[in-house]
Amino acid sequence: MMQSPKKYLAHKGWHQTAIIALIGGMYVFGSWVLNFDSVNGFIGVPKAFAWLGIYFKPTAHSVQYLPKIWQKLIQTVLLAISSTVVAAVVSIFVALLGSKVTGINGFVQMIVRGVASFFRNIPLVAWSMILLFSFKQSDFTGFLALLLMSIGYLIRAFMEIIEDEASETMLALKATGASYFQVIFQAVLPQILPSILSWILYMIENNVRDATLVGILTGTGIGFLFDIYYKSFRFDAAGMTVLAIIVVVIALETISNQIRRVIL
Repeated sequence: MMQSPKKYLAHKGWHQTAIIALIGGMYVFGSWVLNFDSVNGFIGVPKAFAWLGIYFKPTAHSVQYLPKIWQKLIQTVLLAISSTVVAAVVSIFVALLGSKVTGINGFVQMIVRGVASFFRNIPLVAWSMILLFSFKQSDFTGFLALLLMSIGYLIRAFMEIIEDEASETMLALKATGASYFQVIFQAVLPQILPSILSWILYMIENNVRDATLVGILTGTGIGFLFDIYYKSFRFDAAGMTVLAIIVVVIALETISNQIRRVIL
């Protein structure tokens, strides 16, 4: 028997209230366990932004740091792009093996999905610290950290794209007698290419942001330069660095959105 609209809305409202109460209770309990003063915390937010506005504001003096900042920023962007491109090339072929549509057999599919899950669930910070012990502070350490994390995400994304967009094409061409490699290279890959390019553009944007954090940990790129300025109390130069990062990230996002409009 169907509920009346009033009863349905009342029932739905009760569920929403219960969820909000549960989230609120978890916040209160967590604050109590961590001994966090919520009132002083919220009051301190405007003060923190006021401090940033005073000390991190770029000045005429900080303009002299721009050449060094742009040099390191370009290096960071190239690092993010190269790691993403290599990860995409590796991921597309691994995803073909792991997809339920194009995979060779169930065992290989299970191995691929396990590898992708392993790489994806290790945080970028953890990858950076693990690789730092082996490869020391270098651009190659940052490259590997971004590469391994990107591989985990892209394998999963590419497998879902193949299963969502190419399953019917795969079955249709198999029925006509086309070989496995003919189906993959002449039908599946051309069909999913726009979605793959969209994901690659997204990962480049994401990796440019993450490369800043990686640079702080691995002593490379714009992240390391920001860390030097911050720790030496040159806050105006640190603010100029943050502003340059924001400009580049917004520019990349704008370009990426324009490319997506064309290919999708």
